[in-house]
Amino acid sequence: MTLPLQSAPPRAPKEKLPEDRGHMIRRRWLTAVIIVLLVGIPAGYLVVSAEQSRASGRDKERESSPAGLQDNWPSLMKRRVFEVPIPPGAWDVAYYETSNWKTSRLYVQFSTTAGGLDAFLAEAGTSRSALTQGRVTVGERDADIAGWTFADGMTWAGGVVTREEPRPRLDVTVDLTEPAFPRVYAVSTTSP
Repeated sequence: MTLPLQSAPPRAPKEKLPEDRGHMIRRRWLTAVIIVLLVGIPAGYLVVSAEQSRASGRDKERESSPAGLQDNWPSLMKRRVFEVPIPPGAWDVAYYETSNWKTSRLYVQFSTTAGGLDAFLAEAGTSRSALTQGRVTVGERDADIAGWTFADGMTWAGGVVTREEPRPRLDVTVDLTEPAFPRVYAVSTTSP
């Protein structure tokens, strides 16, 4: 008679060798480095991001806090949003922005050449022939806010560029007393 084959008795599990001290120290260092990287990098990113956000807020606060015109070019973004195409080479550029829940305005003044004026008007959607001689299109309220005075005895010409909503309306008044170097005063008004 034959006996069925029996499997070999199960082996006793090998006992795990105790970890030597050097291996344990390397494992703990590796674990600590991984934890520092997993926690430290995102935390560092948050700190840097928060500081950049604070700095950006300070810059915007500094930019919007002065009352009246700032002797500087408005940012390219502001010029695009308000559709005020200041021609290259313009000088004595200054601007001021106001904003509330109902209306935002960008006040811009600059001096340019006769060709620069034509380029500005063309890009704004009008022309020199559309300006009315002797007309100041910037309202008194806007002139007071910007600190502009449109005195008698100057050669003024003005026009209004109206665009389909929600694009901004542009009131343009030009001092043509010195025709080769006109001075432009523009108020762009938008209602978000």
